[in-house]
Amino acid sequence: MFKWFRIVKNQYFGFWALGLLLFAIQEIPYMVMPFLHLDPNPIMDTPARFLVLDIFEKIFGVICIVFMVLIVHKDTKFFSLKTKDEIAYFSASAGIILLNFIGWIVYFCGIQSVAVMIVFLFALPPLYYLFIGLWRKNYFLIPAAAAFFIVHLTNAFVNFL
Repeated sequence: MFKWFRIVKNQYFGFWALGLLLFAIQEIPYMVMPFLHLDPNPIMDTPARFLVLDIFEKIFGVICIVFMVLIVHKDTKFFSLKTKDEIAYFSASAGIILLNFIGWIVYFCGIQSVAVMIVFLFALPPLYYLFIGLWRKNYFLIPAAAAFFIVHLTNAFVNFL
């Protein structure tokens, strides 16, 4: 982990390589999907109803990734589970990504209901980033992930209900 310069009090512009890995883990289902030849595949085939909402969703998703990888707290290490808060937030993020993968398995098996997609595939990724932000004391990632959660779910509801 690198810290290059301070942005605000305890937040630094830097680089957290594990953040790239955590992002890649969340993207595994999208990497596998082309090999499954799903028909139907509503996640990929449903057009966006509101272009502006779709654009904001993508912007907040990218902002979460950028903040997760390029903003580091002054006191954090590459990987740390020293405090109860760190253990709780890391455990929550691990549990969330596990539930997300379970949702993808269900989706890949053909159970592609709106409830499965919204609960497991749309709600969980922003929460994953939110809890990583809490674990890492990344005070830029936390509000970005909260905004991503709202926009991601709103876009899902608009497109699938």
